[in-house]
Amino acid sequence: MTTIADYVGKSAVDNVRAAIDAARNSENFHALLSLTEERALERAARVDSGEITGRLAGVPFVAKDNFLTFGSTTTAASHILEDFHAPLQATAIEKLENEGAICIGKANLDAFAHGGSTENSAFGPTLNSVDQTRVAGGSSGGSAVVTALGIVPFALGTDTGGSIRQPASFNGVIGVKPTYGTVSRYGVVAMASSTDTIGCFTTNAADAELVMDIMAGQDTSDMTTLPDFFTPTDAKAQQKIGIIKESLTDDVDPQVVTRINEYVATLKDAGHVVEEVSLPMLKYALAIYYIIVPAEISSNLARYDGVRYGKRADASTLTGLYGQSRDKGFVTENKRRIMIGSYVLSSGYFDAYYLQAQKARTLLINEFNKLFETYDVLISPVSPTPAFKLGENVADPVKMYLEDIMSVPPSLAGLPALSVPAGKTNDGLPIGVQLIGQRRSDAQLLALVRSLEGEK
Repeated sequence: MTTIADYVGKSAVDNVRAAIDAARNSENFHALLSLTEERALERAARVDSGEITGRLAGVPFVAKDNFLTFGSTTTAASHILEDFHAPLQATAIEKLENEGAICIGKANLDAFAHGGSTENSAFGPTLNSVDQTRVAGGSSGGSAVVTALGIVPFALGTDTGGSIRQPASFNGVIGVKPTYGTVSRYGVVAMASSTDTIGCFTTNAADAELVMDIMAGQDTSDMTTLPDFFTPTDAKAQQKIGIIKESLTDDVDPQVVTRINEYVATLKDAGHVVEEVSLPMLKYALAIYYIIVPAEISSNLARYDGVRYGKRADASTLTGLYGQSRDKGFVTENKRRIMIGSYVLSSGYFDAYYLQAQKARTLLINEFNKLFETYDVLISPVSPTPAFKLGENVADPVKMYLEDIMSVPPSLAGLPALSVPAGKTNDGLPIGVQLIGQRRSDAQLLALVRSLEGEK
């Protein structure tokens, strides 16, 4: 693994060439869908000449392939967008480039970010960085793997219900899901508009603080963005931390429970107070999520019809054009979520499903708010298991969705949440612990992790 400090002050051209070579030497992991070599080297030369400066001058990074970028296609790992060249760049990319960072490639993902294993990519799965017989996690699996392999010191991802945190846990890196609205989503392919967030993968807390500090802030192109509140800080000497008892049931892998308890012991040794707390609505969170999010997906994907967006099928009728373009362009999981979303929004079912789910979401938010009246941070596993075998859950969508049971509650509430390495299983598989904070406490969460890094 590498850090940002390993690249600062060195030749940007050498940095970029080394990263591209490392990417090519790791092609068997299938973490990248494309390289932006020509543009990256051109920008690197401008950094070395002094034309481009900034806090990340000459530092290479990778963007998940649902970020619009120059120098390559933006496919969202789908066939319907496989030839799409973006006319603009995402705000997050622009902000990083303004500080001298250099995008060297686009990472693999579950198509349109629908999935928790990166097996739903139209271009094949990404392999776990530790065990190539296992999944990388998803949907931002490619970004997690390139960070874990040390190809780049940081990578960008999106997190709608765990898509940064779960692959970070499965690959042993830090994954940041910020407060909803911290980073502009302008120029990023939408999944579910009420929970989509932009975050990053790094190997240490200080790097995450720097990247988030650069990306955070209001954007007139995204009306959900918040005024910039992200300011790196030092951790409080003693914090009150609640471990969510409903997240440590008999359904959680025993080794996951052991690693979480060890991390809790580290917190206590550092002087923090850790107590068991209850979040009764946790057991309903997954059902809430898989009603609300597919409803938003069905709306957001309606534009991909082969006419307004996407690869156009050769058909003689308008109905045929729509049907064939979507049938060939979307993977099975995309179609499944579109159908679920259309069903819960349909006449006669809207009140019974979607409206009830939104009411239950409010109850979940209220429970979180009540806990944060007493506690600074909440803790749970990121996922109930370590990385599972490739193909293990493909035929069982419900089993796949259950991998999100710990990560969706903070997403529904718009809260910041981190995946932090908490150790490994006896077989060497990474396990992450989830740290959840109240809204706009992102910097404080990262400061807590930074304060503990020397003790783990």
